[in-house]
Amino acid sequence: MRQSVKKGERMGNAGTKIAFASLISVSLLVVGNLIGAGILALPVNTGLAGFVPSLINMMVFGAAMFYSAIVLAKEANEAKEETFNYPSLYEKYLGSFGKWIAIAANLILLYGLLVAYITGGSSIIISLFNIPQAYHVWVVLLFFGILGSIILTSIGVIEKYNTFFITLMFVSFGIIVFMGVKHIKMDHLAYVDWKFLPCAIPIVVTAFHFHNIIPTICQALKWDNRAMEKTILLGMIIGFIMNAVWILVGVGALPVHDGQASLIYAFENNQPATIPLSKVIGSPLFGLFALVFSLLAIITSFLANGMGLSAFIKDLTVNQFKKQSKSLNIALTFLPPLAISLIFPDIFIKAIDVAGGFGIVMLFGILPSILAITKRRGWRRVLAFIMLILFIGAIAFDSFQETGKFKIHPRAEQFYKDTK
Repeated sequence: MRQSVKKGERMGNAGTKIAFASLISVSLLVVGNLIGAGILALPVNTGLAGFVPSLINMMVFGAAMFYSAIVLAKEANEAKEETFNYPSLYEKYLGSFGKWIAIAANLILLYGLLVAYITGGSSIIISLFNIPQAYHVWVVLLFFGILGSIILTSIGVIEKYNTFFITLMFVSFGIIVFMGVKHIKMDHLAYVDWKFLPCAIPIVVTAFHFHNIIPTICQALKWDNRAMEKTILLGMIIGFIMNAVWILVGVGALPVHDGQASLIYAFENNQPATIPLSKVIGSPLFGLFALVFSLLAIITSFLANGMGLSAFIKDLTVNQFKKQSKSLNIALTFLPPLAISLIFPDIFIKAIDVAGGFGIVMLFGILPSILAITKRRGWRRVLAFIMLILFIGAIAFDSFQETGKFKIHPRAEQFYKDTK
């Protein structure tokens, strides 16, 4: 006989009750991981393609990232392992080649994101506090030193106050959106440049990237596939709405080509969207909450990805290279992103492009699609092929763009140069 389940609960695969509150909590965990450096860059890159093209881009690649998340989550649910990791998963299906591709992609992803967090956070502090550029190096070192020290010494503090930080981040986001909506202009939203649309793909996939925590999600939901699908879908829908609203505010409030407080200037100078928005709105209160939102989005993401990279480096050096050294692990985790940030301080958007266009697309796009092709049949296999083609197209375009094989410049950029 079918057992009854109390309202507000559902049964897991092993007969374990999953409270409705737990489903909501895990969905918010997904949202918290979606809100990071990606959302800060969204209005800049996507805005140069236009508001409507940006929404279409988010729908397509948001759906693609949801597909890959479900593929990986089902694998985690099948394995039911607390130590589930992606290189081992891809080695299982694709051999040693798949494992090392996953390792390389993960390093590009995590190093790229840390560089974006360091340079983005430093740029925000310098801009909003009017710190002279001569002190840029010291701001980078101080910002990095504080976050790195927290990762190395106070993981318990991070876990204890993480909910508070995320709640404050959502509140500050709501405030700056409320203030920014008043400055939206319809002619800004009417701007369209379809040719530039592919350039926004790396930013979009980064804004929908949370896949590193999928094993944690599955374990929290007792390996229940149905609960997992609903939870991830809810979290991504909330994330999509937040991203769409933020693009609406950023694109609607910022002129495309009008001086330093414009999309084209922010794009050319690798600035998070909160910097030009603070100049356009001109309110000290907006500047305060923009600073709070930006730094919390960056800090929470930096701490999570920094700890993830540290654990990944430790696993790599111990299990793959048979080297066990704490100082080596610390050096390999933090010195490369710090060095890149000091050498290239204005690389915020470019770092996200590399992390998203190469790391995320390969690790959480192409490889999951290949995995699905090997296991699926019928229309599910056709769908997997479609996802594979979509992600291969994205990484191919980004590769050509980054290596200079061809360059697509926003229409607004040429207009801006012609009017200087």
